[in-house]
Amino acid sequence: MAYSAITKPSDYFNIVQYTGDLQDSDGTGHTQSITGVGFQPDFVWHKGASGARTHMLVDRVRGVSSYNFLVTNSNAIETTANTNGAISSIDSDGITVQNGNDSSSKSNNAGKNGETYVTWNWLGAGSTSSNSSGNITTTVSANTTAGFSIVSWTGNAVTGSTHGHGLGVKPDWIVLKNRGPDVASWPVYHSGIDGTSSARKYLSLNNADGSTTSSSRWDNEEPGSTYFKTGSSGDVKGDSSGETFIAYCWASKKGFSKFGQYAGNGNADGTFVYTGFKPAWLMVKKINSGSDEWNMFDNVRDVDNVIEQRLVANVTAANASGTYVDFLSSGFKFRTTNNLGNGSGNTYIYMCFAENPFVANDSGTAVPVVAR
Repeated sequence: MAYSAITKPSDYFNIVQYTGDLQDSDGTGHTQSITGVGFQPDFVWHKGASGARTHMLVDRVRGVSSYNFLVTNSNAIETTANTNGAISSIDSDGITVQNGNDSSSKSNNAGKNGETYVTWNWLGAGSTSSNSSGNITTTVSANTTAGFSIVSWTGNAVTGSTHGHGLGVKPDWIVLKNRGPDVASWPVYHSGIDGTSSARKYLSLNNADGSTTSSSRWDNEEPGSTYFKTGSSGDVKGDSSGETFIAYCWASKKGFSKFGQYAGNGNADGTFVYTGFKPAWLMVKKINSGSDEWNMFDNVRDVDNVIEQRLVANVTAANASGTYVDFLSSGFKFRTTNNLGNGSGNTYIYMCFAENPFVANDSGTAVPVVAR
């Protein structure tokens, strides 16, 4: 039996859903504390579930003292305003959200009365360190047990720059953003995208396009165990003004996370994808052609199989309902023929985090899979 160093995935990744209780017309300064994460998260991805709300990404490396959040449904620069409600702090067991200062929609993004919201939370190192593994010195919060790091740096406008990520192994998934002042897309590296071509392929998290072959994002080089390289695009290298960047990096960890590729079969009895654990969170993206969204599923917005609630990383839309995907004890299987996850002949990448491992822990003790 395979072994996992992580016997309780929720110690490193956890999901919290809450209902907003902030008044739109109350005036500024009102806050709502969101708890239940189980640890102080280093990276929080926040989304309104019952309303069409913007995605808000915050982390402890950039900080949130000025309401610093990034938006995956847009190529916009980092937001440093509390116009429609925002995250005001990252706390020991979650976050605090606060009313906005726009009188027409004060708390819509984070705490509107009666609306439901979800936060996906990852544990980093809890602190930062300087990393000189690349030719640009980065600031890193790396959790090597969970295979997750947050990487911050100032661009030098040089093609082929390298950036230390602190994982000690090759990342399987990198999501990168130029924070500003220029607008820029969200380049994505994924190990499940064909890496054999001379120009490495990439995707953009903020749009639905298929994979693009170009050297402009990853400079024709796969990431390594110590650093990743960036290419000629302003999205990844910046310009002479010294633009700042952030990257979120993940590597597969047995029994906790898995990143890969599968082929859809166009059948309601979809392709079974083995992950080695029961999923808690899943994102899938069609990569071979056309325009299909970054579809997100989890076991908190929908606690019963088949999962029937879907959010999309590149749009603001509320939960969409349908018969989507089974979360099984050792993987997942789509129950739809739709292109969003199981179109016939289509190729998909996936990013998945565990509810329960279907492996033993590293002491050799079997880890039970707890049924929901």
